[in-house]
This record gives sequence, C-alpha cells and structure tokens, in this order.
Amino acid sequence: MTDKVLQNFNTSAFQNALIEWYHANKRDLPWRADQDPYKVWVSEIMLQQTKVDTVIPYFKQFISKYPTPRDLAYADQQEVLKTWEGLGYYSRARNLQHAIQEVVASYDGKVPDDPNELGSLKGIGPYTKGAILSIAYNQPQPAVDGNVMRVLSRVLKVDDDIAKTSARKKFETYAASLISHDDPSSFNQGMMELGALICTPKEPMCMFCPVQDYCRAFQEGVQQALPVKSKQKKQKVVPYTVLLIQNDKGHYVIEKRPADGLLANMWQFPMVPTVEIGNDHIEQWFHMEYGIDITKKVKKGNLKHVFTHLVWQLEIYEATTASTKVTDERLKIISRDELDEYPFPVSHQKMMKYLR
Repeated sequence: MTDKVLQNFNTSAFQNALIEWYHANKRDLPWRADQDPYKVWVSEIMLQQTKVDTVIPYFKQFISKYPTPRDLAYADQQEVLKTWEGLGYYSRARNLQHAIQEVVASYDGKVPDDPNELGSLKGIGPYTKGAILSIAYNQPQPAVDGNVMRVLSRVLKVDDDIAKTSARKKFETYAASLISHDDPSSFNQGMMELGALICTPKEPMCMFCPVQDYCRAFQEGVQQALPVKSKQKKQKVVPYTVLLIQNDKGHYVIEKRPADGLLANMWQFPMVPTVEIGNDHIEQWFHMEYGIDITKKVKKGNLKHVFTHLVWQLEIYEATTASTKVTDERLKIISRDELDEYPFPVSHQKMMKYLR
C-alpha cells in the first residue's frame, strides 16, 4: 500500500526542499538551543494540545527549576504540579516525572536512545518516541502528530479519516518511508514547522510552501478538503456547585482531588455534584461527606470549563463555617496567602477573584 501511495513520488527532492526551507525559516525556540534529549522530551510533552507561544515561558521556568532529569526525578510532585499550573492536562506532568524517575533509576539519568527502552516509559507514545530519537539522537524514526498527518494527507492526497487509529498507522508508515536518513532531525522538525506555519488547518498558505511542487492536493486544488477528520462525540455536561468556604479567621477550605483520574492530586475549592444533591441540600450533604457544618451564602458567578470529553458547568457560591480544623484528610484550612503554594487547575484559579 505504501509503495502504491509513494509511487512516482520524488522523495529525495521533497526531503531536500523541506530541510532547506526548515534551516532558513525555523523559529528560534528555547528547546532548539541544543539537542539535549531531556529538553526535547519536556518540550514535546508540553506541546501536546498546547500552542507554542503558551509553552515557551512554561518551558523556560520548568527547565530553570529542573535543569536535569535527576532534579525532576527527586522533586516533590506537588511542586512539579505547581510549576505546571495553567498548562492543563496535568497527567502529562505526572507521567513525565514518573518516567524520568525510571530513567534515573534504570538508566543512570540518561534518556535511552533505544526505541524499545524509550517506548516502554510512561507517557511516551509513538510520536514522542520518534521526536526524541530523531531530534536528539538523529535516528530516522517517524514522529507523526496531527500537524504531520495534515501535511502528509495533502502532500500525498490521502483521504483516510485521521481520527481513526488505522489511519495514524498508515501515516506513520508513509513518514517512515519519506524521512531523510541523512538529517532525520531537520526532516521531522521541518514537517512539524511546515504544519504549524504554512500547511495550517484552515486557509493553508500554499503560495509560500516549500514543497508545493510535490503536493498532490495542491495540484488538484483539493488541499482545503484534506485531511478528512470525523467529528468527536458530544461532550458530557456535568453541573457542580463550588463553595468558597471561609471561617471566622478569614481562612479558606480547600480539597485535594483523588490520586487517580481527572486533575489527580490537584487542589480545588470543594465541589458539590448538583445533579445528585440538588441546590437545597448542599449544607446537609457537606456535613455528611466531610464532617463540617457550613452555611451557603451569596452566589458569586458561573463558570464553564471545557475538557476534551467533558464540560463542567460551575455555580460558585460564598459559604461560611465556624470550623478551624478538619478531620477529613482530603481537606485543609489555610490562609488566603497560602493558596499560592498549592497547585490549582485553571478553572479554580479563575475563582480566586471572588475571594475576600
């Protein structure tokens, strides 16, 4: 199948045009300062589902705080999550630290250059593995993400649905056949850069494309119809009442989320599942759940927070309590200033403006 798609395709000319363009036009990004595999790894994890401009300051701060694998491996997870605060998708940070701990324990702190060893680490999928091996170790390993699939679907005029796993496998095969063995690092980064700057999802800038001569979709005028991508399932909407609970000392009640699942080990203001409880029984539920008496007060606002497969509809209320201590290990009562020491997800950071 690969042979048929790549039949009569000028692979070497395509490689040369892409790599030459990349060297002349690549952005000055902090993780490109050297080919340190640890920095490449951190940047690729941060860049998953996050824009480059957003990632740059986070990357600089993260590497400044954890400059080597050992620094990250021995760091407190709460501090790591605090450093990651605002980037979202926090399982990325937890998986990264877990995998780095394995690198330190099993490989003396050196990021493995063996595909099987690297691929066995937590949070390292085929794309991240290919990116590290090609960019840092100059191995001809494909690195196929959404950007690269979009480029290849247009260049090769492939109309497989890129939302399907079977299509990703095909694109990985195409990329493996096309990759330069002389300069795989520049080839893969060139593909990523092309997708980010020129071959964009909407209104691709074909007139500026270095591989326009080799793009079958452009030649047939169908570049905007590709790639084919089926729509995701509708997100589930879940309503919560969020309580900003303050005691007589002006201290706030916060809650640590479970160690597994969504936003694991992050901190939040207590959230009451409104569908199960109803708005009239929140105080009773809170006492039964946490052993604290509260009084719900004024509504402060509404907030909608969208995850990949889920939407939180949040109603935010002030509440008061006479308690100065908690017995439930999920909760803490801390001062307003101490809130800055705990990692909160973006949705709860936005509520800080309502605090007194």
